[in-house]
Amino acid sequence: MSTGLSGGWLGQYLRDPLGTLLAVVVPIGQWLAVWWPTVSVFVVFSVLVVLSERRWLAGRRHAALVADARQITVLAPPTVDPAGGAALWSNLVGLLRPAWRRALAGQPHVACEYGFSEAGVTIRLWVPGVIPPGLVERAVEAAWPGAHTRVAEAEPPLPQPAEDQRRLVVGGELRLARSEALPIRTDFDADPIRALIGAPVGLGRDEYACVQILARPVTGRRVATARRSARRVHTGGSTRLVGRLLDLITPGVKAISTRHATKSGQLHSDPQISLEYSAQNRAIVTKQRGSQFETVIRYAVATLLPEGATDREVRTARDVARGRAHALAASFASYTEHNRYGRKRVRHPGTVLDERRLGRGDLLSVPELAALAHLPVDESIPGVQRAGARAISPPPGIATPGPQAKPLGMTDTGHARPVALRVPDARHHLHVIGATGSGKSTLLGNMILADAEAGRGIVLIDPKGDLVTDILSRLPRSAADRVVLFDADSKSRPPCLNPLDGGETDLTVDNLVSVFRRVYSAFWGPRTDDVMRAACLTLRTQEGVATLADLPKLLVDEAFRSRVTAGVTDPVLRGFWNWYEELTDSSRSQVISPLMNKLRAFLLRPFVRDAIAGGHSTVDMSSVLDGGICLVRIPKGSLGEETTRLVGSLVVARTWQATTGRARTPQRRRKDASMVIDECHNFLNLPYPIEDMLAEARGFRVAMTLAHQHLGQLPRELREGMSTNARSKIFFNASPEDSRELSRHTAPRLSDHDLAHLGVYHAAVRLVLNGEEAQPFTMRTQPLPRAIPGRAREVRAIARRVLRPSQRDRGAGPGSQQIGRQATTRPAQPSRGGRPDVRPRSADPRRTW
Repeated sequence: MSTGLSGGWLGQYLRDPLGTLLAVVVPIGQWLAVWWPTVSVFVVFSVLVVLSERRWLAGRRHAALVADARQITVLAPPTVDPAGGAALWSNLVGLLRPAWRRALAGQPHVACEYGFSEAGVTIRLWVPGVIPPGLVERAVEAAWPGAHTRVAEAEPPLPQPAEDQRRLVVGGELRLARSEALPIRTDFDADPIRALIGAPVGLGRDEYACVQILARPVTGRRVATARRSARRVHTGGSTRLVGRLLDLITPGVKAISTRHATKSGQLHSDPQISLEYSAQNRAIVTKQRGSQFETVIRYAVATLLPEGATDREVRTARDVARGRAHALAASFASYTEHNRYGRKRVRHPGTVLDERRLGRGDLLSVPELAALAHLPVDESIPGVQRAGARAISPPPGIATPGPQAKPLGMTDTGHARPVALRVPDARHHLHVIGATGSGKSTLLGNMILADAEAGRGIVLIDPKGDLVTDILSRLPRSAADRVVLFDADSKSRPPCLNPLDGGETDLTVDNLVSVFRRVYSAFWGPRTDDVMRAACLTLRTQEGVATLADLPKLLVDEAFRSRVTAGVTDPVLRGFWNWYEELTDSSRSQVISPLMNKLRAFLLRPFVRDAIAGGHSTVDMSSVLDGGICLVRIPKGSLGEETTRLVGSLVVARTWQATTGRARTPQRRRKDASMVIDECHNFLNLPYPIEDMLAEARGFRVAMTLAHQHLGQLPRELREGMSTNARSKIFFNASPEDSRELSRHTAPRLSDHDLAHLGVYHAAVRLVLNGEEAQPFTMRTQPLPRAIPGRAREVRAIARRVLRPSQRDRGAGPGSQQIGRQATTRPAQPSRGGRPDVRPRSADPRRTW
C-alpha cells in the first residue's frame, strides 16, 4: 500500500507539489491558447442564451400576471381595526403556490398603492388575473369588517397624458440599507402612515403621486438565504457580496475579534454593547419566526404639462415634483430601528410603476409589511376616501334572482353576487325608505320588471311619473297586452275605474267616503261626511251606472234628485232626503258647499273625469291581480297634490276591494300579485288599520311594497303599523333622526351611524327568510336594464287598442268590454245625450232630464 501511495499522483504531489500542479496546468493552458477564441465565443453565446431565456421567461410570467388584472379600491370603514393589516397579509400568505408551480410559472405578487391627487387619497390593491376573483376582496373585508371594496379593471397608478400634454415623472425606489435579516420598526404609538399621507399635501389639479408596495409570499431557498444572512449578522460577518469576498481574503478579522471578545467576557463587560447585541439578536429571531414576504417600495410624483410648456415651466415643475418625491421617501424614516430604508435611483420611474414588476426584493415579516401597508387607523387623517357605512355580507340562505325570487341588488362585500327576495317571503310585505335619488326607484323598477316577466299581477302607483316611464320602455314584449295604463300626461282617453261601480254597496261607499275624509281631513266635518255617504248610497240604488260626476247633480238639480230618490226605500236614507228637501236654499248651500268645492276641483280635470267618472269601469282589478299590469302615472305637477292623492287612493281602495274579493277563490288557485305604492303615505286612506290590511293581504297572496322618503311623512299609527307588519326592510340613506329610529331593526350589525352614511344606490337590508327575520346586510342596487327603443310607444299603442272604439269615444256603451275580464258587463240603456239612463223603475218614463 505504501508502494502504491509513493508511486501514485498523491505521492508525486507530496514530493513535488509545484511540479505536479504545473504538470496539470500547463497542458490546460496550452489547450486554451489554441482553442481560446472558440471557447470564448461559446461561453459568451451560452451566457447570452441563458440571459435571454431568463428575460423571455420573466416577460412571459409578467404578461400572465398583467392579463385580466384587476384593481380593488378599498374604502376604509368608519372605525378601522389596528390589527387589520396583519390579518390581511397573514391571509394573503395563502397565495403561495406549490414549489413545482413556482418553478414553472413563478409566484404572483400583489401591489398596495396609495394614490394622491387633488381630490384626496385613494387606497387600492392591484391583483393579477391569475389570482381567483373574490379571494383578495374577501381577505380585505375579513381584515377590516365594514370596509367597502370596488373592483374594476386595472389602470396605471399614474394618469396617462392626453394628446396635447406631456407627463413629467420624478421618483425612485426604497430598499433596506442593512441586512434584510434586521427588522424595521413595527411598534408605534401613533399611526405611522400619517407622515406618508401628509407628505404630498397641496397637490394641484394636474399633479399626482403614488407610493407602490409590491409584495409576494416566499419560502424555501429565499427564506434559507435570509437565515444564512441572519447568521452572518449574528457572527459579525458581512452580508454583501463584496464584503463576503473581502472576508475570504481576510478571513475572520471582525468575526474573530467578536468571538474572542465574547469568549473573554469583554463584550458583556460593556452594558451598552451587550444590550444592543441582545436586542438585535432577539429582533432577528422574531423576524425569522413567521411568514415572509419579498417586497419592493416605489414612489413617484407626476405632473401633466401642456405640450408647449417652456423650459422654465418644466424646470419649475421638476423641482416641485422632486421636492414632493423627497417628502414621500422621507416619510419612511419613521420605520428606522434595527434597519432603515435607503433611496435608490430608478430610470423612467413612471414606466416602472406602470409595469408593476417585482424582481428580487427585500424580505419583510408580516408585522413589518402590515406596518407599511394598511388602512389609516386615525380617523382625523384628512383626504382619505372612507366608506360611509359598514359593508355586511348577507346571511346564509338569501335567495338569488329566479322565477320565484325578485331581484334586489348586488352584495357589496367580497365577490359580488346578486340577492333577491323570495316570492313567498315577499307576502310579508316590504317597507322601502329612501330620499329622492338614493336608488329607491331603481330597486322598485327591477322588482316590477321581474314580476312582469314571471306573469305575476302588478299594480303600481307612481306620483312622480319617472318610474312608470322607465318601466314602459323596458317591459318584455310578451307582457304588453296585459298592460292597463293610467297616464295623467297622455292625450289619449284613459281607461275608467269607477269607484261607484261594482262590489258590495256598503263596502264600496265606505271606501270612497273614507278616501275623501282622509285626504281632506283638515276641512272635513261630520255633516260633510253624512251628506256624501247618503248621496253615494242613493246613487247606488239607481239602475245603470252611477259616477262621481252625478254627485253634484244629485245635490243641486232638484229634478234629477227627485228621479233618483224616488226609488229609495231605506227609511234612514229616506229620512235624510226629507230633511234635505226641507232646507232653505241658503241652508242647503251651506251644507253642501264644503263637499261641492272639493268635487268641482276634482272633476274639472279632464283626466280625472275620464278615469274616475267616465261611466262603467273598464278595468277589472281582480283580473289585474291574476296576471295583469296596472300602471298608474299621476305626477303631482300635472294634477296637483290633493287630486293626485285622491286618484291614487281610489285606485288603492279598488285594488283592496279586489284583494278581499279573493276570499271567494280557493287558496290553492290564488296567484301571487304585487301592489307597489310609491309615496305610500299619500294613498293609504282606507277605513282599515294598516296592520289589518297587511295581515289580510298576505293571506290573499298580495305582496305590498310601501315606499316613501322619511319617517316624518307617516302618522304615528301608520308608522307603527308598517314597522310591525311590513317585515322586510330596505333602508337607503336616512337622516340622523330617522337613523336612530330605524336602527332598531338593524342593530347591532348596523348602527344608526351606518344608516345615516349610506352612499347613493347603497342600502341596508333586513329580509324575511322562510317566514323568519334574517340578519341585516348591505347591498348595492343594480341599474335598470337598457331601455328598448320604441318599446314605450308600442306598449302605449297596445294598451289603447284594448279599449273598443265606443269606450274611447264615450267612456262606456252597450256591451262594453272590461279590460282583463272575459265576460262583458250588463248593457246600459242609452238615453239622450249618449249617457246611460239613470231613471229608477218607478219613475215616470215620460220624464227626462
